[in-house]
Amino acid sequence: MKKFIYGLVGTLAIVISMGACSSHKYHTTRIQNINFEQYQTYAWLPPIDSLSKSYFNGDIARTNILSTANEELEARGLQYDKENPDLLFRYITIVNNKSRPVYAHPYRGWGPWGYYGWYNPWFYAPNVPVGKEKYRYAHVIIEAIERKTNSVIWQARGSSEIRSPEKAINDLPKVVKGVIKELPLSKK
Repeated sequence: MKKFIYGLVGTLAIVISMGACSSHKYHTTRIQNINFEQYQTYAWLPPIDSLSKSYFNGDIARTNILSTANEELEARGLQYDKENPDLLFRYITIVNNKSRPVYAHPYRGWGPWGYYGWYNPWFYAPNVPVGKEKYRYAHVIIEAIERKTNSVIWQARGSSEIRSPEKAINDLPKVVKGVIKELPLSKK
C-alpha cells in the first residue's frame, strides 16, 4: 500500500510540474494614479513590427489577437470607436531564441552496455552542465495609450516557450485573454 501511495504522489508531482512548464506567464505595468473607469471608447493602432523572428505576422495570428482582444475589451465595458476613442491599443509580438544548460549526474547514466554508475545516499554529487539546449520564447505585449496625452498608461505581456509555431498561433486567444485580464477595468 505504501508503494502505491508513493507512486501516486510521485505521478501527481510529475503531472503538476509538466503542466507548470507549459503555462503562460503574465506581467503588467501601469501608471498607478489613473482611474481606468473613466475611459469609455477605444480603437487600435497598427501593430509594431518586431525586429526578431516572429510567427505572429500572418493573417491568422493577427485575427486571433484582435478578435479576442475586442471581445475582452467589450466585456469590460469599452466600446469600439474609430473616430474619437479615449484609448488607443496596440500590440507587439516578439519571438526570441534562447538557450539553457542541460545537466547530467556525473556518476550515473546509460552507456553502450546498459546502466552504469553507483549511488551512495550519503554522498552528494551535483548535476553538472554537459551542454546547451536551444529553444524559442514568445511574448505578446498589449499597450494602452491615452489619446489626449499620447502616452502609454498600461502595458501587459504574456510570455511562454514555443514548442511548435502552429500551437503558438492556436494558443493566442488564451494568451490575449490573460493579458487583457491584467487591464484594471472590472467586467461589466
